[in-house]
Amino acid sequence: MNSTFDLTLGGLIRAAVASIRDPRAGARAVIGAHFPNQILWMALVAVVTASVVIGQGSLLLVAGESALNNPFLMYPLAMCGIQLVLLVVMVHATYRIGRMMGGTGSYNGALSIVVWLQFVLACLQVLQTLALLLAPPLADVLGIVGLVLFLWLFTNFVATLHGFKSLPLVFVMILVSAFALTFVLSIVLSLLGIVGPGALNV
Repeated sequence: MNSTFDLTLGGLIRAAVASIRDPRAGARAVIGAHFPNQILWMALVAVVTASVVIGQGSLLLVAGESALNNPFLMYPLAMCGIQLVLLVVMVHATYRIGRMMGGTGSYNGALSIVVWLQFVLACLQVLQTLALLLAPPLADVLGIVGLVLFLWLFTNFVATLHGFKSLPLVFVMILVSAFALTFVLSIVLSLLGIVGPGALNV
């Protein structure tokens, strides 16, 4: 493990800001730290749990008591489980699809960048929650910023992990892979008899 990676809260926040400024350097730092997989999985569970708690708090701030019947608040463990499953798929897809396309990244590296990406986004989520209290319109802007930031960081992280040079090609690969995985997942859920909320309104 690379001892130069500051694991204090302040150090992690500074590293998150640095990753936004220079995503490739941020990816190299977290990949180069060579954290054990077990530690990374624990960190992922922690970040997902924190994200769900923050999301629930934000929902309560926006909707008040009327949000108590929202499934997101009623089944927090299920929400954590769903996010974890999606992130596990994301880790494997990042590693395996990247390798299929000629990338050289490792599984540990793929897990590292996904965990780090979630941490950076969780930091933005905290800012968005604070904005709900101080300036609600700003929270909507931060939501859009979060989506753009996710795509920008993930594209750079994947390119760094696998040694790809063209960011536009990596971005297209991510979009195509996401659509393909969503299509396959929808088929699997249909075969299992699981329907989404939208299907109930047809």
